Amino acid sequence: MKQRSSKARYRRVVLKMSGEFLRGAQGHGIDPAAVHYLGREIRAAHRLGVQVGLVIGGGNIFRGLEAHAQGLDRTTGDYMGMLATVINGLALQGGLEKAGVPTRLQTAIAMQELAEPYIRRRAIRHLEKGRVVIFVGGTGNPYFSTDTAAALRASEIGAEVLLKATKVNGVYSADPVRVRGARMYRHLSYLDVLRKNLKVMDSTAVSLCMDTGLPIVVFNLGTAGNIARVLRGREVGTLVSDAPRTRIARRAARRGEAVSDFI
Repeated sequence: MKQRSSKARYRRVVLKMSGEFLRGAQGHGIDPAAVHYLGREIRAAHRLGVQVGLVIGGGNIFRGLEAHAQGLDRTTGDYMGMLATVINGLALQGGLEKAGVPTRLQTAIAMQELAEPYIRRRAIRHLEKGRVVIFVGGTGNPYFSTDTAAALRASEIGAEVLLKATKVNGVYSADPVRVRGARMYRHLSYLDVLRKNLKVMDSTAVSLCMDTGLPIVVFNLGTAGNIARVLRGREVGTLVSDAPRTRIARRAARRGEAVSDFI
C-alpha cells in the first residue's frame, strides 16, 4: 500500500472535473493535449501518496439537460450523458496510464468489456493499493448529475474532501466572466451556498455533502499545480464547509464578522 507523504494533508480524496475541460483548445470532443495535462496534474497528486478517486462529467460530448430542453425525453438524455462520461473516463484512463499512474475504471452502468462494475469495497481496495479509480456512469440513475455522483462516491469511500475543479479560481458572488467586480469567497457554509444559490454544485450534491459533513474545495484546474497545492493544505480557491478555515475563523471572530467573508 502506498504511504501518504508527510507533505499531504489528506489521505483520500475525490476530484470532480467537468467534461468541458477535456475540450481543450479545440473547443469540442476530447483534446489529447488536455488529457495529457490532466495526466501530469493527477500524477503529481498521486506521487504525494494521496488516494485519488475521479469523477468526470460528459458535457464535452453530450448534455442531457440541453437535449431535454430541445425536446428529448429527460430520462433518455440523462442516460446518453452517462455514456458520455464513460467515453471521457476511458480517455482519462489512457492519459493517466501513459503518465505512469496505475488506474482502474469503474462504471455505475454495467459494460463488462470496458470497465469494472462499481463495487464500493473493490474501489477502496484499489485506492489502498495506490491505484487511481475513475468513477463513470454517474450514479447509474437519471435525474442525478455527476456532481451528485461525486458527492455520493466520496461519501461512500470515506474521502476526506471533495475537490471541485473549475475554470475559475473559486466561488464568486456573481459570474466573474460576465460581472465586472464579482468577488471571490474564501469560505462558505453549505447553507450559504444553498441560500445564495451560488453555482458551486447542484443543490442535491451540496445537501449530501452537508448531511455527511464532507468539505468541498472549489479551485481552478487550469492553474498548473493547483491539485497538489490543495492536497498539501494550501489555501487555494474556496472552501465550502461548516468547519471554517482556522485563520479565517480567528480573524472573523476578532472582528465579529461572519466566516463567509470575501477575499
